[in-house]
Amino acid sequence: MSRLRTFALLLPLAWAAAAAAQDAATPAFRDLDSVEARVQGCVTCHGQSGQGTQDGYYPRIAGKPAGYLYNQLVAFRDDDRRYPPMNYLVAYLPDAYLHEIADYFSKLRPELVSHPVPNPAPAVVARGAELATKGDLATGVPACVSCHGARLTGMEPGVPGLTGLRPTYVTAQLTRWRTGDRHAPEPDCMKRVATRLSDPDIAAVATWLSLQPPPRDLAPAKANIDRMPFACGSQEARK
Repeated sequence: MSRLRTFALLLPLAWAAAAAAQDAATPAFRDLDSVEARVQGCVTCHGQSGQGTQDGYYPRIAGKPAGYLYNQLVAFRDDDRRYPPMNYLVAYLPDAYLHEIADYFSKLRPELVSHPVPNPAPAVVARGAELATKGDLATGVPACVSCHGARLTGMEPGVPGLTGLRPTYVTAQLTRWRTGDRHAPEPDCMKRVATRLSDPDIAAVATWLSLQPPPRDLAPAKANIDRMPFACGSQEARK
């Protein structure tokens, strides 16, 4: 009985110590009125610094242009882009809140990790390199670098980076653009590109991207409309 009483007395103290340790490990929760606390719903899936996770469904969002991140958050909120957990998470958030979240993650620069496709066929890699760096004049597919930047880190204000994305995610998103499941404000430039890509071409691009080493400078390229092959609604902020 004495051991039981001692255990009963010590248990609350242990809980208090554990709680104190947890608070020290997660300082954002010491101030609930902070952006770090408000983005906890995001980091659960996208990683504490927005670096992405081992699950291919949750991409890297750190360092992407704030305009792009904001547009995606609005699209999820307004059901223009469908993924139930995201739709639910942002369903009632006002524009100012979404801007704050987008600005926060756009400024983060965690280490970028590559996710290479194992043992890719040389012909697949070569086709992916051609599409990414030169495009395909015969099919009207522009080079990825035309819009996503020479380092493929995106372009301000609304074109995302492609570095650090899992090939499964790239494949899934290009397929969704092609089928119309994903779309952007008109003129929808990505739909124009994706509908001209075959399944092998999509696989080739995703494979080549996965093999690229992380660039030293992870910042998006400055806006340069002149280098873009055609008008793109993604460069405009959603209303």
